[in-house]
Amino acid sequence: MNHDVYISPSVLSADLTKLTDDVEKVVSGGADWIHVDVMDGHFVPNLTFGAGLVAALKRITDLPLDVHLMVERPEWYIAPFADAGASVFTFHPETTAHVQRQLDQVRACGMLAGLALNPGTPLSYAEEVIDDLDLLLIMTVNPGFPAQRYIETVTGKVARARALLDARGSSARLEVDGGIARNTIAAARGAGADTFVAGSAIFGSDDPTSEVGELRKLCHTAV
Repeated sequence: MNHDVYISPSVLSADLTKLTDDVEKVVSGGADWIHVDVMDGHFVPNLTFGAGLVAALKRITDLPLDVHLMVERPEWYIAPFADAGASVFTFHPETTAHVQRQLDQVRACGMLAGLALNPGTPLSYAEEVIDDLDLLLIMTVNPGFPAQRYIETVTGKVARARALLDARGSSARLEVDGGIARNTIAAARGAGADTFVAGSAIFGSDDPTSEVGELRKLCHTAV
């Protein structure tokens, strides 16, 4: 595995009244991406951000904006999020009838194309579109809410995802999201993940700036 470690702090756990300060803290800590969780209250039982937040973040930071769409009909959102400044657009295969078409459209709009798999979603959903992926996201919790506990059995799925990407010669990044913290990140890294979404572990810590670096150190000691 040749990919460098990326840390992508999730602003779902940031203090929105101090968003600029919180983002600046993780940027100073060496964050690689900023993660934005978009939920529509239908595919998952929560309602969060829209393209307006991405546009606001674009004015705050030059870091790539890693947008995870937990919504039905993601094709409705591709152009608006591209226009707002999203760098990565990831969606779930259960939410659209034509997965490959949407991945192609994401790339046509200038964004990296990602596919997200819930803990109970078979890895085979991604197998047929590996060549269209810039990122494969393995959810290590059932999505919808922050500060959930990492599902340990999903570590094996991360390892199988890494084996699949490597076998197909894919350069797609392998991202994990959910319960990523000091006590779980090494297991996910050891299984082959290279990109880590962490929300409450970073923004809920006493020092978000240093926490980014601490998580990165644990990744480097895991392999």
